[in-house]
Amino acid sequence: MLGSDIYRGSSYGGLHPLRVPRVSAVMDLARALGWLPPQRFRASPRAKAAALTLWHDADYIAALQEAEALARDGLALPADWRDRFGLGTLSNPLYPEMFRRPATGAGAMIWAGEALASVDRGVVHVPGAGTHHGMQGRAAGFCYLNDVVLGILALRRAGLRRIAYVDIDAHHSDGVEVAFAGQPDVLMISVHEEARWPFTGGVQDTAGGNGFNLPVPRGFNDSEMRLVLDRLILPRVAAHRPEAIVLQCGSDALEEDPLARLALSNRAHLAVVAGLRDLAPRLIVTGGGGYNPWSVARCWTAVWGLLSGQPLPDRLPPEAEAVLRGLHWNGGSRPLPGDHMYTTLLDAPREGAIRPVLRQRLALLEAR
Repeated sequence: MLGSDIYRGSSYGGLHPLRVPRVSAVMDLARALGWLPPQRFRASPRAKAAALTLWHDADYIAALQEAEALARDGLALPADWRDRFGLGTLSNPLYPEMFRRPATGAGAMIWAGEALASVDRGVVHVPGAGTHHGMQGRAAGFCYLNDVVLGILALRRAGLRRIAYVDIDAHHSDGVEVAFAGQPDVLMISVHEEARWPFTGGVQDTAGGNGFNLPVPRGFNDSEMRLVLDRLILPRVAAHRPEAIVLQCGSDALEEDPLARLALSNRAHLAVVAGLRDLAPRLIVTGGGGYNPWSVARCWTAVWGLLSGQPLPDRLPPEAEAVLRGLHWNGGSRPLPGDHMYTTLLDAPREGAIRPVLRQRLALLEAR
């Protein structure tokens, strides 16, 4: 696992959904379970500006660095930067670590890509990465950089060609699609909530032929995800024969998330991880969306447990329970979770009916 304490000491601000603890909670919970000994953890390197121009525009990176300095000093941005670079908005506000924090996730992904390309087999978990909305020259959707794109480019620059990218975040991976549209060596699959920002990724959107987009209806459940896994994700990835897989494992598709209206349990995420794990010799699993600190911590820690070969407990030991009881919304008036969110790692299964619209959309994608 790659992580950093920069996630513990920084926030997008008191009114932003990313004010809640996430990556720090995963590190703390994994350590409380005894799953993160020093030899399995690496402090994430921070990408330098030159490395970020592997995809991002140099003038945007320079502006992002300057914006961080202005934010630390309490100064305003130049008047045109909001429109030009997407900085200083409600989604991508000014805060004192607004360059260093995303550059840490980007550095982790670049390191992961280079490290995995140098070995025959390997798995890296980067819960602080997954910023799939960032564009070449502007911030978007809480994403100042696109660490996913940078990680895939690092894999390819190191000599790997066939990459599969799978995204199960509640939001469409628009930035990744822009980066790799029309490049057949990069398979892209995005499963996301329909009619939700950024309002892209329709089932007819092929991204130049190498993209498979599946918008799913509200209330998307474990039974439906199992069908998607069996009929879309696994067969398409297997047919692609990737040298490496990147899985964006955003947890905003879980039922408890306040920014989406899907109904998955974290068992659905684990099933996707388990299904993909043996389809390529190299796997990078990132975080992504997720705005309920308890569901995020439990999901991504369980993912790490699966990846690192740990038995997942039915009930958490006291040290792990204490980590979850110590989490908070960090402002606002949302209620505290039920007791099971403190005492268990795995959700109860959330099965349900498989709706005709999902079968119809899967049939369209299977026919391509």
